[in-house]
Amino acid sequence: MQLLMNGLSMNRLQSIFLKGLFTLLPLALTIYILISVIEFMDNFLGSFLQTVLGEESYVKGFGFLLTVALIFILGLALESFFVARALKALERGLINVPFIKTIYSPLRDLMNLFSKAKDSGMKSVVLVKFGEGKHALGIVTRESLHDLPEVHTQVSDHRAVYFPLSYGVGGITLLIPKTNLSPLNMPIEKAMSLAITGWVLTESPTANDKWKG
Repeated sequence: MQLLMNGLSMNRLQSIFLKGLFTLLPLALTIYILISVIEFMDNFLGSFLQTVLGEESYVKGFGFLLTVALIFILGLALESFFVARALKALERGLINVPFIKTIYSPLRDLMNLFSKAKDSGMKSVVLVKFGEGKHALGIVTRESLHDLPEVHTQVSDHRAVYFPLSYGVGGITLLIPKTNLSPLNMPIEKAMSLAITGWVLTESPTANDKWKG
């Protein structure tokens, strides 16, 4: 071990350590998040099952399986016109409660953004021109402002464009004229990855990573 240490410079040791750290950290965080989500889903109904079945009969993981099954059943039930209308009525009731509205409405809109992105043509990647020689990569989150008449009357030709900030610290949304937007044939995941890493090149491009502007 001592011979190995003597044969390597401090800079070389630091480079090797950082390479191992940067390889391990994303894997460890991904595994941690997945385990946390599974444990949350398991505990969501796990306590109820332990009460019904008894702690002796309960097997860890039953809560997770039941939660997944209920989510699937709910999604299947929402295919029914009557169930969908009942859910809409419940949503309208929740939105009328001030405190619940501030929590439920943003979460509902966020889920709708992801679930309906492909069907509505939303979430396209664009290159935004801010001035001579100045551009930024953005994600269109809203093509129309018709449901916001007080805004639409002033900026009818604008689109809502989301700009993620580097290193996952949030982002900002601006209303940009359509004439300043140039659509890009780039996957959303690629655009988010570029934003989060500050456009730092972390790996060599492959055939699957190619995109056309």
